[in-house]
Amino acid sequence: QVQLEESGGGSVQPGGSLRLSCLTPRVIFRYNTMGWYRQAPGKQRELVASITTYGAAEYADFVKGRFTIVRNSATDQVDLLASFLEPEDTAVYYCHALGSALWGRGTQVTVSS
Repeated sequence: QVQLEESGGGSVQPGGSLRLSCLTPRVIFRYNTMGWYRQAPGKQRELVASITTYGAAEYADFVKGRFTIVRNSATDQVDLLASFLEPEDTAVYYCHALGSALWGRGTQVTVSS
């Protein structure tokens, strides 16, 4: 069964940083644009950032300048480097292969003092 596996969530104070990782099957990694989404309690799931197979990245306005999405071809991972975290960033973060039905199970990020 094809799966995406997220890791790296946790609890941090405002202003802190986290690195989220998504381990992706190679065939998916090579041919799909990959994205990180998040869903806060009571809110809809929203796109945070995406990166094409060529490395072109796009970001939601609410994370521009704070988050960076990267692809690692050596490990088939798509990472989300989240910096200057704010309480509003608290959510479950999901990895997704765009254009497919593949989602990870999510990893919790909590930003609180």
